[in-house]
Amino acid sequence: MDLINKKCIPCEVGGLLFGQKEIEVFSRDLKDWEVVDNKKIKKTFNFKDFKESMSFVNKVAELAESEGHHPDIYIYYDKVGIELSTHEVKGLTENDFIVATKIDRILG
Repeated sequence: MDLINKKCIPCEVGGLLFGQKEIEVFSRDLKDWEVVDNKKIKKTFNFKDFKESMSFVNKVAELAESEGHHPDIYIYYDKVGIELSTHEVKGLTENDFIVATKIDRILG
C-alpha cells in the first residue's frame, strides 16, 4: 500500500469507518503500532533526551497541520506517545494510517 504518497481527506467529506478486515490490512505496513480496541492506533517513540523528543513532536505537529489530521501526543521527557483515531467516526479510517506512515517516515 502506498500511503506515504496519499493525502488525508477531510472527515466531513469522507473517511469511512474501518472494520476489522481493513484494520488488519492497513496495519500490516506499520512498524510497531498497536491497534487498541479497533478504535485507535498507538506507538511510543524513544529518544535520547527531552530536546530530541520535542524536536520530533514539532515535526509531527507540522505534519498533522499539513494533513489536517491531528494525533493525540503525550510527552514523557525522553519518550513520545502518539495515538491516532478519527474522532468524527469514533474509530479508525485511512487517514489514521496515512499519518502513522508519515510519522514513521520522519525518523527515517
